Amino acid sequence: MSGRPTASSADPACSDSASPSDRPGDRLAPDGDFLDPTLDRNLLREHLNIRDICVLILTVLAVFYSLYFTAPILLPFVFALVLNLLMIAPMRFLTQRLHLPRHLAGLMLIVMMFGIVGGIATTISVPAAGWITRAPQTLPALQSKLAVLSGPIDVVQRDYMRLSAMFSGHSGTTRTTRGVTGTIGGETALSRLGSSVLAGTRELAGGFFSMLLMLFFLMTEGDTLLRRCVEIMPTYAKKRRLVEMATQIEQNVSLYLVTITMMNLGVGLVNMIQCWATGMPNPLLWGVLAFLLNYIPIIGPLTGVVVYFVVGLFSFPSLLYALLPPSIYLLIHVLEGETITPMLLARRFTLNPVFVMGSLLFWDWMWGISGAFLSVPMLAVFKIVCDHIEVLAPLGHVLGGPTRRTISSAIVAQLQSEP
Repeated sequence: MSGRPTASSADPACSDSASPSDRPGDRLAPDGDFLDPTLDRNLLREHLNIRDICVLILTVLAVFYSLYFTAPILLPFVFALVLNLLMIAPMRFLTQRLHLPRHLAGLMLIVMMFGIVGGIATTISVPAAGWITRAPQTLPALQSKLAVLSGPIDVVQRDYMRLSAMFSGHSGTTRTTRGVTGTIGGETALSRLGSSVLAGTRELAGGFFSMLLMLFFLMTEGDTLLRRCVEIMPTYAKKRRLVEMATQIEQNVSLYLVTITMMNLGVGLVNMIQCWATGMPNPLLWGVLAFLLNYIPIIGPLTGVVVYFVVGLFSFPSLLYALLPPSIYLLIHVLEGETITPMLLARRFTLNPVFVMGSLLFWDWMWGISGAFLSVPMLAVFKIVCDHIEVLAPLGHVLGGPTRRTISSAIVAQLQSEP
């Protein structure tokens, strides 16, 4: 007799007479959420053991290893997929309302996007290069403006040296010398920043054109590809599940991208106006920077506050006046990120903030700044895929945002009823 535990016939989750709609992964609310995202314990006992878990871990590590080293190939493709979701609404307007051929509509949108990106890049490239070039020469002026903070900084530095000497056994003078050397090395590294940016221009341009080419074919042939994928599904239930998954990804992620893009455009425009009003040079440059950084949750706006403060130190004679632009920037971000955007997306797109931050840090480590831009859309797609796969349904439930009272009450009642 096998030692494997058998399912009881009284258990409705394991009964052969249970209908497909009684399985935990198939019970859906009207808006597509799972009403019963509980783990099927018998399924885990039957299909998971130590060997399978180890193989799964090794497979995940191999996938991450491949993603890390194939970033130059995968990034244009992933960006094209995300931009294709952003272009769904204008593409349908051109093809269904104006009755334009799909290839012509896709080409028009590609040319329009290329013109907008190229025009903005040409406009801000000259002031951005000027700021990078002037950065090493403005360091002495920056130090003089921050002289008021020299006392507290010296105290912290002396305490740090004492602790370092206590644990390492070296004298504080050696640490001071290394600190001076590190400062000189930092200035040298800062002077090489401009050449590093120029060195990566060719790679960036190549990836951008590859992304545009892939985006064109996704916009023109994406529906055909989805139709072919549906046709090869073996059963009607799997065909229906694939269509529902693709539809939900299209609706939720495209709604998120369109809403966030519109809000980021507003943030960039308002920040450009406040930079012009406060007297900061090159307000268009800092408005575009605020627009781009707002795509990165949490870390992007914090980086923008620091950048605005540093630019204010370079541009204004007073330290207090230099605090005005970053303060206004932070106020704009709080109003947009904590009030307006959650109000627009609360009913259609919710993710757990813990996993949003974790995804941001992971993909930033994996793919750099490009991964940070793509972290939230990829997390949203992953959650939707998990919601439509029975085994991964509990993971999709965990990735979700605030849980409604009805679902929470049902889970609590189920836990209380269990022995």
